[in-house]
Amino acid sequence: MVTLLCLGVVGSTAAEEPGLHYWHQGIMPPGAIGSGQLQRGGPLPGFFQPVEIKAPPGALVSLAVAGEFQTPQPTPSRVGMLIGQVYRVRVTNIPRNEGLEVFPTIEVIDRLYAPNGQQTRFAIQVELTQADLQLALDGKFVTRVIYIEDPDRALPVRSDLQAQDWFEAAPGQDPLAVADALGRPVAILRLGARLPNTGPDEAFFYGSPPLVVYPSTAAAAQPPAPSKTAPVRPAVMPQAAAPQAIGQPSSEEPQP
Repeated sequence: MVTLLCLGVVGSTAAEEPGLHYWHQGIMPPGAIGSGQLQRGGPLPGFFQPVEIKAPPGALVSLAVAGEFQTPQPTPSRVGMLIGQVYRVRVTNIPRNEGLEVFPTIEVIDRLYAPNGQQTRFAIQVELTQADLQLALDGKFVTRVIYIEDPDRALPVRSDLQAQDWFEAAPGQDPLAVADALGRPVAILRLGARLPNTGPDEAFFYGSPPLVVYPSTAAAAQPPAPSKTAPVRPAVMPQAAAPQAIGQPSSEEPQP
């Protein structure tokens, strides 16, 4: 998994890197790209794409349901998100920032095609890193585009399955255009300093779209207890194409 990250204001590079996203740019407001994808047709409307959310150890994450945030839970956690919708997330108990909160959004713009019966196993991975959370707390706006790596352009190195790799986009590059050049964008994570208004705010929650909650994977992520028996060599399980991520922080969060 790779993340492309860049400081500064997001810019357009359509003239330099012509691709498929002539009408889509990373600076577009949440929901605009996903809704455009639905208009193209195909097996997208009504599909709940499994998404695995990760955060630093100790941080708690809750998603908005029916206009309010649910009980904070440790990560990793897996949920099913509708393609084309925007989900508001609340991150609390952030390490070294106790008492502070960040409210990122996740927009799924495409789906994975996992083997039948293994959709939850091969979920889109959305990682909230300590660095990104700190940038958001400092008033920056971070955009990460998660994409499926093109096998013809994949780096010939073994990826760390426990962490999402990342790299920085050059200043002025559109992260969505860069992701499209490297593979197939599937989701967009946006982190900013925007806080909810007083009282119910459907605009802030983007209508609280429905989601599917899968059994928590937080317990499974903990290291196993030491065993007194002889060690057993673990089996190597086949993996699907690893989702990649591209990100870019700037100074402002787009409004819905």
